[in-house]
Amino acid sequence: MAGSQLFEEETLAVRSIRLLGDPVLRARASEVVDFDRPLRRLVKDLGDTMVEANGVGLAAPQLGIGLRVFTYLVPSSEDDDGGHVAHLVNPSIAEEDPDQVEDDEGCLSVPGISYPLKRPRRVVARGFDGHGEPVEVTGTLRLARCILHETDHLNGVIFLDRLEPELRREALKEFRERMLAGESIQVEKSPHRPLL
Repeated sequence: MAGSQLFEEETLAVRSIRLLGDPVLRARASEVVDFDRPLRRLVKDLGDTMVEANGVGLAAPQLGIGLRVFTYLVPSSEDDDGGHVAHLVNPSIAEEDPDQVEDDEGCLSVPGISYPLKRPRRVVARGFDGHGEPVEVTGTLRLARCILHETDHLNGVIFLDRLEPELRREALKEFRERMLAGESIQVEKSPHRPLL
């Protein structure tokens, strides 16, 4: 068998992103116990889907998979919108800065909806990579927001749940009205500005 046939090129695996109302988004995801090839395939699919949607983070439940895994975009520098995709398996938040920063937040599972929300300025998250090796990630500002947002997804929490009650009602009403009007609700672009 020729070498090129032994190593087929990996194909882009973009999946549909689950929208608000899907029960998988409200369930606590299960711990990953097998750090195997299917897990690494899931990580790749998460990354491919996130990049295709111009997102900065994506959790496995958003693809309909109840496992504690998410991908996120690591900026390459403060002056560059580029970066690389990283992931965290079985994350836990080890530290949260008490200093809070308010910024607009949205979600690929609630497209077109963005509201101001306070989150800690800095966080430290611990978990594992796709091979089971320990990983520690320190994030500030938007990366901190992304880590907390995606960890919330793994606990069945949508960012709307963290809004003040009046804003939450407004956001849910806006989303419902768009759905009832038959508006095409698709993920076209991330509701977040690029990580800086």
